[in-house]
Amino acid sequence: MTAADSLARLAEVIESRKPANGGDPQASYVARLLHKGPDAFLKKIGEEATEVVMAAKDASHGGDAGALVGEVADLWFHCMIALAHYGLKPADVVAELERRAGLGGLEEKALRKAQAREAGGE
Repeated sequence: MTAADSLARLAEVIESRKPANGGDPQASYVARLLHKGPDAFLKKIGEEATEVVMAAKDASHGGDAGALVGEVADLWFHCMIALAHYGLKPADVVAELERRAGLGGLEEKALRKAQAREAGGE
């Protein structure tokens, strides 16, 4: 099974836990977060992002680098809940990363700024 397959399978589980699809907020953590709305899962994303930073700093000072993997997994999971809420899938993120793959980071950033200026009518 590929990483994309694993993400797609997890996305299907998250989708099935949406309250609109019968997910029970009393029985499912995902359903509870989705039932509470964006503020709940966005807060979790912020918390998890902070935990990623802390785990990375710990790893830089001799701590367990494996803890970083766990924290990134938590962050990705909560980001996938946000994607599901907005009708998106991990494949959409992968497609965006693939689109950017041929561009250097600075070039890609400059292109996004130019596109934003054009969209803003500047």
